[in-house]
Amino acid sequence: MKRLLLVLGGVLCVLLVSGCAQPIRLFNGYNLDGWKPCAGDPSVDPSRIWTVKDGRIRCEGKPNGYLRTTRTYGNFRLRLEWRWVQEASNSGVLLHINGPDQVWPDCIEAQLRSGDAGDIILIGESVSLEAGGQLLQPQDSRYLRIPRMQPSSERKPGQWNRYDILCQDGLIELRVNGVLQNRGTGASLRSGYIGIQSEGSPIEFRTILLEELP
Repeated sequence: MKRLLLVLGGVLCVLLVSGCAQPIRLFNGYNLDGWKPCAGDPSVDPSRIWTVKDGRIRCEGKPNGYLRTTRTYGNFRLRLEWRWVQEASNSGVLLHINGPDQVWPDCIEAQLRSGDAGDIILIGESVSLEAGGQLLQPQDSRYLRIPRMQPSSERKPGQWNRYDILCQDGLIELRVNGVLQNRGTGASLRSGYIGIQSEGSPIEFRTILLEELP
């Protein structure tokens, strides 16, 4: 009987493990396989903007642009870490990138600008999101900012920060270092590429993990 219980327990463990979604390492720690650069100045060699060293992606911050996945994703949990190398500046995580590659593509941005991490930026005239009981959409420009809900939970330049991002059936949730900073529902964009921005000064990224959700 004891042996039978051990066997059944082992089978149950195998089933549980096989049924769990394994995180996808969007960044392998060695090179930029699975990523595509987009720069505002096409004459600039992407290797002058984006490099990999010691398990980190380093972005020089100029010219403006982004590095995006070569695959599209819909429902997912995304976890990544970032830090400012020198002075704190501006960047962002671009969610559900749609349309042609351009410096400011249609997408929903999880803001990384120093002091504003946790803001949501809607980029694109047709991009919308419900937040605070309102349907929000850019009106007089291609951009609309949805401020974070709590005081800044960022760490000092040079220290690593963590973003936990949930995108599921139109729901967008942003957590910065464990603090829920923003939430919206009914997103008009529900799938697309994922990108990290070049927009200011040197920034580093690491541990970019994605768990696909049903």
